Amino acid sequence: MPSHTALLGAAGEYYVMSELLRRGYVAALAPQGVPNTDIVVSDIQGSRLCSIQVKSRRDIGSDRGWHMKAKHESIRSERPFYCFVNFGKTLVDQPIVHVVPSGIVADAISLSHAKWLSIPGKSGRPHKNGDMRRLLPDYARVFGKAKIRIRRAGSTLIATPGIC
Repeated sequence: MPSHTALLGAAGEYYVMSELLRRGYVAALAPQGVPNTDIVVSDIQGSRLCSIQVKSRRDIGSDRGWHMKAKHESIRSERPFYCFVNFGKTLVDQPIVHVVPSGIVADAISLSHAKWLSIPGKSGRPHKNGDMRRLLPDYARVFGKAKIRIRRAGSTLIATPGIC
């Protein structure tokens, strides 16, 4: 039986794919097991191709972020993108999708994880380096004045370049 997390992930992939199709792109789910790709996208002529990895969440938790792994720090290329889907708290909430290039994501999680490691944890003990990372919609809590942020451009959310 699929977990609630797996179902939420599938819902995010189908939501992003349907929005791409609705906007005139050719989009298809990648086969299971394809690394770092959930959706393959092309323009209608087939002249521009890119891949998308979808990360989905409900609007719960204090930091409003998405789970990532250390491997995402090294995915830096022109064509892979991430779509971070926030389904909100209830079924009537309109989903919000953040579309972010892979290099921006890699920089954001790498810098924020390094900052987290440099700050002592409970009882002054150092944090342990592990595989998990968090991508946050707002890094003001991590860096003070937000040096990494996602800003609204029309109806789509994009990452602001110029990280640190």
